[in-house]
Amino acid sequence: MRFNYGWLDYGPTSRLQLELLRADVKGGSGPMFFSAQYRWYDGFDAVHHAYVGAKFNNNTNVKVGIQQVPFGLLPTVSQSFWFGSGYYLGIEDDYDPGVVFTHQRGNTTWHAGYFTGDEYGSGARYDRYSFDVAQTDALPYRERGRVHARVEQAMDWAGGDLLLGGSAFAGKVQNTQTRHHYGHQGAAVHAQWKRDGWTAQLQWARYRYDIPERRIALSAFDAPFEIAAQADVPSANLAYSFGENRLLDDVTCYNNLSMTRPVGHSAGVRDSWQNVTGCSFAKGIMLTYVDWIAGKDMWFAGGEGIGIDNGGPSQWHSRLNVNIGFYF
Repeated sequence: MRFNYGWLDYGPTSRLQLELLRADVKGGSGPMFFSAQYRWYDGFDAVHHAYVGAKFNNNTNVKVGIQQVPFGLLPTVSQSFWFGSGYYLGIEDDYDPGVVFTHQRGNTTWHAGYFTGDEYGSGARYDRYSFDVAQTDALPYRERGRVHARVEQAMDWAGGDLLLGGSAFAGKVQNTQTRHHYGHQGAAVHAQWKRDGWTAQLQWARYRYDIPERRIALSAFDAPFEIAAQADVPSANLAYSFGENRLLDDVTCYNNLSMTRPVGHSAGVRDSWQNVTGCSFAKGIMLTYVDWIAGKDMWFAGGEGIGIDNGGPSQWHSRLNVNIGFYF
């Protein structure tokens, strides 16, 4: 269970209240394994993931069901509770139904997968955890099939552990009124370096919805909004883990910077920024995040969407977010 408090400079303060109840189940027997998680938020509930898998050997496995999409740095391009811009664009910590093969050979890890669409098979359902294409009156689209590929190489560099990789996908979205399909592609190059408690992450991602409009709608947490239909998403993160001390099991402090750069900078779209500075505190079953989130034209940080321009002023907004979780 998790509790959340939020102070906003663009709206009313959200008092400390129950934010989430979640239930997990996982297990296995022999080469078979499974995992599922369901979540209850204020006003809605949603599946997080639910899959079964099989290990062919110590280096190769397959998973079938609603699972994390293998794209970019895994598990996330961030250390904060608030994640990075990619999460709100559906390219970070996204969970969809599909099949994924994972193979490790030496220091190289490969992912190959196919996803049928979003986890509910309908863009008209907005109450979900993952950010997926939303079906709205103005932009009536939904996700269709996508093919994913990802490779990552581990190596020693400058006295630390370096991960270098690339990801790509190609698929379709469908206009639910005309039934016409349009291309949906994305790619990313990513790197992560760890040494003596330090973690540095760099990623440059891009996504393209080849639709006639300059925008497309996404939804999660029961809230649809619009994003630029084509954009690049650079991220740069730095974190330091202080490790265990007399009071806490770990303290990790971080700064996560990301932006959304629409292609062409045409009318109706503009850059969005998000920066999260904070620390996480771990003690036994408790994990607490204290984050200062600053966003410019950024959804969930005072903006009307991501990468869009409705003619209003372009300005920064911020919020203080405290999340206290208990994991039994």
